Amino acid sequence: QVQVVESGGGLVQAGGSLRLSCAASGRTFASYAMGWFRQAPGKERNFVAGISWNGGTTDYADSVKGRFTISRDNAKNTVYLQMNSLKPEDTAVYYCAADGRLSRLRNPVFVAQTKDWGQGTQVTVSS
Repeated sequence: QVQVVESGGGLVQAGGSLRLSCAASGRTFASYAMGWFRQAPGKERNFVAGISWNGGTTDYADSVKGRFTISRDNAKNTVYLQMNSLKPEDTAVYYCAADGRLSRLRNPVFVAQTKDWGQGTQVTVSS
């Protein structure tokens, strides 16, 4: 099982950038696909981006495609989310999570079935 700690959030103006980090524990980190998710106040938690175990394949929600980039460093047990051209609608708490298959991360069932989340990191984009 992979446990995660998210960091890097903050307050930024629209058009700005932030880089989130997700530090994971466990010797099997490199065997898991990793994903970023976000939850805005009063809304459901949604898939943002995912990356395969070796970084060779990535997947993005349409709302962030072309603006966000997910990457990972297996030597550091860390996955990143580079967020550029931020918009007020990107405001949310951002979480990361692991799964054995990249394709499962964007399925809403994954969010519904995942019980153990990190504390998340708050991203606030002002207009």
